[in-house]
Amino acid sequence: MYLIVGLGNPEEKYAKTFHNMGFLAAGDAAAALGAKFKKKECEASVAEGYLKGEKVIIARPVTYMNASGRAVKQLIAKYKVSPKELVVIYDDYDLPKGHVRIRPSGSAGTHNGMRSVIAELGFTDFARIRIGIRDEEIKVPLIDYVLSEVKKEDYELFTAACQRAAEAALSLASGEDFERVMTRYNG
Repeated sequence: MYLIVGLGNPEEKYAKTFHNMGFLAAGDAAAALGAKFKKKECEASVAEGYLKGEKVIIARPVTYMNASGRAVKQLIAKYKVSPKELVVIYDDYDLPKGHVRIRPSGSAGTHNGMRSVIAELGFTDFARIRIGIRDEEIKVPLIDYVLSEVKKEDYELFTAACQRAAEAALSLASGEDFERVMTRYNG
């Protein structure tokens, strides 16, 4: 079983913001499996699907970004998922907009949601898929930027990045070799 968690903020007013790239990618992954977000459990909205006969849980925490770790910890406990079966998808200001970067482990960087996940879990050896959001042309404080809406002219770029992130997560959940997934989707 795999657990794919897309980080974001639960309110509708945040739906099209940079900070919700993880939510969007989780939605794309669920749609690819024909799964719907029907259940609310473990402080998350949850969809269940199957890939190659194996159950895949896709979740969007309903906590705010900075408390995402609570939901991830509860989901891991409920579904008895090991670190190797966890994939977290989130936006990353440290990457150029539209880039996707997959890593088997690492730090939280500048991302408060990932800081929460790592603090709650107490380990860092789980897959993460980062969707780059940095736009060199925009000069506003980081907190204002991540909570701002994606510009219309960039919508297709970010839609494609979220779809690539979802495809990468599902490739990992299907048991595909990690290095091969990184080679295909990073960039």
